[in-house]
Amino acid sequence: MREMKATFETNGVLETEKLGEALGKLLSPGDCVALQGELGAGKTAFTRGLARGLDAVDYVTSPTFTIINEYGGDIPLAHMDVYRLNDAFELEDIGFREYLRSHVVVVEWAGKVADILPPEVLWVEFEILDDKRRRITFTATAGRYEKIIRELKQQ
Repeated sequence: MREMKATFETNGVLETEKLGEALGKLLSPGDCVALQGELGAGKTAFTRGLARGLDAVDYVTSPTFTIINEYGGDIPLAHMDVYRLNDAFELEDIGFREYLRSHVVVVEWAGKVADILPPEVLWVEFEILDDKRRRITFTATAGRYEKIIRELKQQ
């Protein structure tokens, strides 16, 4: 399987949000973004920016305890945090596939449920470099997300 990767470095929360916003402007309903990275790496900040790029109307917060937060807007967003789930089937039970029909879906801790994610997913890995700086690596294994990565690199 062919992979395309692109790595960005951000310096602070605002730059992480701005990168997320740039991605959000390129997404469509049915897109799935799989986030990986340790606690405090910037996953929720990135998603907050992504929501802005989708013109979401609410302020994004972590869905750690609710599992799913939904945000309306021009393109609805389903922001999921699967850290507390025991297995991927729990995500299926709360309507994961239905969200993919009409929302952009962002999954934090996506490695825990990788077996039920769609075949085409945009993986985003967050690495803490220091208190403010983050290395954010996008990986695509499908044409649609490869195109999105190319567009992000041009910005």
